[in-house]
Amino acid sequence: MMFEPFRPFRAADFQVKFATQTWERRGAARLRHEVFCQEQGLFDGDDRDPIDEVAIPLVAVSMLGLLADDVVGTVRIHESAPGEWWGSRLAVAEDYRKVGALGAALIRLAVCSAHARGCTTFLAHVQSQNALLFRRLRWDIVEEKQLHGRPHVLMRADLAHYPPIHDAETGFHAQPRRAA
Repeated sequence: MMFEPFRPFRAADFQVKFATQTWERRGAARLRHEVFCQEQGLFDGDDRDPIDEVAIPLVAVSMLGLLADDVVGTVRIHESAPGEWWGSRLAVAEDYRKVGALGAALIRLAVCSAHARGCTTFLAHVQSQNALLFRRLRWDIVEEKQLHGRPHVLMRADLAHYPPIHDAETGFHAQPRRAA
């Protein structure tokens, strides 16, 4: 009908990369706060921890043509011991969860960029409801546990499925699958 409400605009192209600009780092922090503090209530006030001092933040930036618009996804990675890397704080903006591809693209860049930096084991504590996504992306469950009062699984990536990406500062473009 002519008077139906318009669907909100969602970008159709995304740059998935290391957060190299100040606005990208701020956008990642804002998104983490929205998802983990406000929406999920996992943290009271702030989700930052000592890992943020050593972690590399990754972002999915929505693109308007050739122009970067907003941070709509993020994850961080860090090396905890020689060859052992971790991913954590994976978050996708609520409006972009149903378009698909962003979480998987962030996971891919996280593991591939760590692989390029000498990763021999890549681990993550994953909220149990997200374990199926990781299993589809060739991750194995190591153990189940409780973190922050919620069920999680410790998972390990199959590095053979994640070839090294050496230019993570530039990253790659990701396009979502069609929204249903």
